[in-house]
Amino acid sequence: MGKVIVKIKLTNLKDAFLKEVGARKAAPREVEVEALVDTGATRLYLKPSVINKLGLERTDAVRSWTSNGNVTRYKYQPVRLELMGRHENFDVDEVLEDAPNVLGQVPLDLLDFVVDARRKQLAPNPAHGGKQMTEEYSES
Repeated sequence: MGKVIVKIKLTNLKDAFLKEVGARKAAPREVEVEALVDTGATRLYLKPSVINKLGLERTDAVRSWTSNGNVTRYKYQPVRLELMGRHENFDVDEVLEDAPNVLGQVPLDLLDFVVDARRKQLAPNPAHGGKQMTEEYSES
């Protein structure tokens, strides 16, 4: 398939909320970074340097199964992720500095993107006519 790399914009969600309610004068901390699209990964994974630039605080630790075995990953406050005109809020998991930032399957599903392997890029889910949609199944 080849690598799919995308540019994402990340905003410190706590900063944005504090600005909105008047408790912060400065603009929310934001960065634009490249991320590797990995449908075998689950979440949004960022390097420590990106986490530091955003000023995110550690909230938890989780165990992750990787190709190198079990590892402990630190979780951080949520960010607003913007990609190709769509946005959603996601918690952040930390990866090593020498690893790429990674956009996993959960963000892809919520933003309603699919990987176009032939063109090596992301595309809006064709099943939804190019518009962002969530699929929810209930009895009502």
